Amino acid sequence: MTFAELLKAEFLPYGELTGQQLGQLESHYDLLVRWNKRMNLTRIEKLEDAVRYHYAESLWLGSKISGGVKSVIDVGSGPGFPGIPVAILRPELQVTLLESNQRKAGFLREATIDLPNVHVQCARLQDLPAGTEFDLVIARAVTPTEVLAANLSTHWMLLVSASDVPPGSDSTKSPWGDERVLAVPRGTL
Repeated sequence: MTFAELLKAEFLPYGELTGQQLGQLESHYDLLVRWNKRMNLTRIEKLEDAVRYHYAESLWLGSKISGGVKSVIDVGSGPGFPGIPVAILRPELQVTLLESNQRKAGFLREATIDLPNVHVQCARLQDLPAGTEFDLVIARAVTPTEVLAANLSTHWMLLVSASDVPPGSDSTKSPWGDERVLAVPRGTL
């Protein structure tokens, strides 16, 4: 199966993707594979695993974002997860990809050149100007306490291991991975 066929089938229980969205996501994947040969963007290299754990899981998070959200920040975006799939799934959102590593930020800039709703910011979370706010903070594979301590929003969605769910949170199990959960502020699930 191709990337697009696998992703369409994997995500179908949670939503449908248009041909354009599948093409945009496949373009990101192709670029990720090329760049990953030169620098370590991801350890997940098998197509099926990348579809499940990078793309479908990020889209699943995106499908849970409420309609009132306009601005989103993806903290520690790395190769663009979950932010790029979220921006493709939800083009009405303004998505900022925050990445402190210059080379990864360079990848993100190239990967989002055709996504007008995405802005890449190369900075550390701690270096954001005081008072910076977003409607929603999203992140995965980062330390939840650091993300929440930045107070960028009262609304957040974190893809974390079950053992890393912050106090005062509710969580729901990810359809992909036994220990992965989506953590949100208590009472918002």
